[in-house]
Amino acid sequence: MHFYRLIALCCLTLACFAFTACISCNSKQNPDELREKTADATANAKRDAKAIAQGIREGLGRDKTVNINSASHDQLLALSGITDERARRIEEGRPYDDAHDLVTRKIISESEYQRIKDQIVAKK
Repeated sequence: MHFYRLIALCCLTLACFAFTACISCNSKQNPDELREKTADATANAKRDAKAIAQGIREGLGRDKTVNINSASHDQLLALSGITDERARRIEEGRPYDDAHDLVTRKIISESEYQRIKDQIVAKK
């Protein structure tokens, strides 16, 4: 999480420096206009940096799935709503041909499966 904030801060800083450098070339602006434009540019850069950080965060999180046939106990616990007991039962029921085997073998309920189905795969 700190990584994204660092990226956002760097983007914001670079945008402010670039904007300030461009404005300083035009010496006919009065100080109030300059402050207003700098504030607007800073706000826009901050908004853009947040959007970039959010995009990076979403990109890194995409396609991250847990293989229920090889996942560690801690990886299973990280799944939404999976308790220590459920994780142990998943481990004991290995191997699985399909992720939905967790339901057909009565290891988790269908509602629990629906909550985690996009986070799991069953690879051999």
